[in-house]
Amino acid sequence: MATKHILHALGEAYQAKSGVLMDTLSIGGVDAAKRVAAGEAFDIAFLASDAIDKLIAAGHIQQGSRVDWVKSTVAVAVRTDTVTPDISSEASVRAAVVAAPSISYSTGPSGVYLTQLFERWGLTDMVQKKLVQAPPGVPVGSLVANGEVSLGFQQLSELQGVAGINVLGNLPEAIAYITTFSSGIPTMCSPAQAQAARDLQAFLISTELETIKCEQGMYWSSPTP
Repeated sequence: MATKHILHALGEAYQAKSGVLMDTLSIGGVDAAKRVAAGEAFDIAFLASDAIDKLIAAGHIQQGSRVDWVKSTVAVAVRTDTVTPDISSEASVRAAVVAAPSISYSTGPSGVYLTQLFERWGLTDMVQKKLVQAPPGVPVGSLVANGEVSLGFQQLSELQGVAGINVLGNLPEAIAYITTFSSGIPTMCSPAQAQAARDLQAFLISTELETIKCEQGMYWSSPTP
């Protein structure tokens, strides 16, 4: 879901340049990987790099077809009508976590990272009772906006544009977490389909797209503030 909006924007740019329509289905990464592994037909997959690697190892994605195309940061959000906590340092983020009555995170790579971070801070037992994991495909921002949780962590691209929340910014450098998203071509592809997918992969890593990526809360060459 982190790449839903950026793929829509880049798909429009690709169609304008090549005349080829990119029809994208955006679902939670866990579900997407399961559907790829189950043999569902598709032309190209977009997932976190580690998920693509696992699908390559399992024989569902072609060896040598992984192309990294965008990076994504994890940001923090609160409801617009609440007090804004300080997140300028690792210590201040930890303090915000301790103070928050409820916290939400995703089922994706950022969620796994946050549970590891809480463990490193020695907060696992303390935060367990107030953690709310957003179901696959449900934005953390929506839970923050409706008051179900007070503090939300998710990819910046998924928090941007959600009404009713205040995005405080990315996690500070000391605890920043960067997800690299990659593409891969299925082993079932015909030679013609595979070539069409490679043409799209080449387009997605072109430097002319950096502005669009930044507008969508992602980047390749330099992180979004």
